[in-house]
Amino acid sequence: MKSIQGIGLSDVQNVYGGPEGDLWELIMGEQIHIGGLQSSSDLAQRAGIAAGSSGVDLCCCNGAGMRFLVRFRNVARMTGVDATDRVIQRGKQRCHDQGMADRIRFVKADACASGLPGGSADFVWGEDAWCYVADKTRLIAEAARITTSGGTIAFTDWIEGPTSLSDAEANRFLKFMKFPSIQDIPGYSALLKQFGCKVLVAEDTGRFAPCIDLYLNMLTTQLTYDALRIIGFDDNMMQALSAEMIFAQQLAHEKKIVQGLFVARKD
Repeated sequence: MKSIQGIGLSDVQNVYGGPEGDLWELIMGEQIHIGGLQSSSDLAQRAGIAAGSSGVDLCCCNGAGMRFLVRFRNVARMTGVDATDRVIQRGKQRCHDQGMADRIRFVKADACASGLPGGSADFVWGEDAWCYVADKTRLIAEAARITTSGGTIAFTDWIEGPTSLSDAEANRFLKFMKFPSIQDIPGYSALLKQFGCKVLVAEDTGRFAPCIDLYLNMLTTQLTYDALRIIGFDDNMMQALSAEMIFAQQLAHEKKIVQGLFVARKD
């Protein structure tokens, strides 16, 4: 696992409480994760998320993952945990507008200490967000604690790929993305096993590099004005952001950063 000092929860709150969060949503859509609906559908299918079940989305952001699960998998109830007021309020409004407020609720809390009852969820869900959590051990422990016996932990995340990041590359990438740490497939697999889970799937989705190519192409050919508007038409900031995205693209094509998909069953 690669990590960096000086990045914490407050930095993540600043990202998603301000224009940078809006910029990510512009580029990636309401489902702010690699692969959008295709990725969500694949994860739900692989995890066997059943109609009528109840789940918890740790680091739920605006709740797009929960709305997907209610709409497309007929999940009965979802609870989303996030620590940023702005995305929670935005998520509540979207759930209300889409007629899902009675099946989805939001809790403002640290994902590592949600305060939710133990063994209360049929499944715990996450989509490309656990990279923002510094203490992956506490996070997986909390996911396992919330999940009922025989339940499922299913998530995707930005992880280190089969080609290792150099220390300099890790520092630059983590600083730009505001990731305090980034796991890999063996690391997440070991943590899931440590907390009493049988790992059923742990793999690279292969989506990361093509999606980064898409985002950069859209940013430079179609969404340039929209992106500039969000950041106050600050051209210097735009150039800096583009340079870091190009760097991330390079890491993606070198298989140093990938999207991992994990499904585990709590024994």
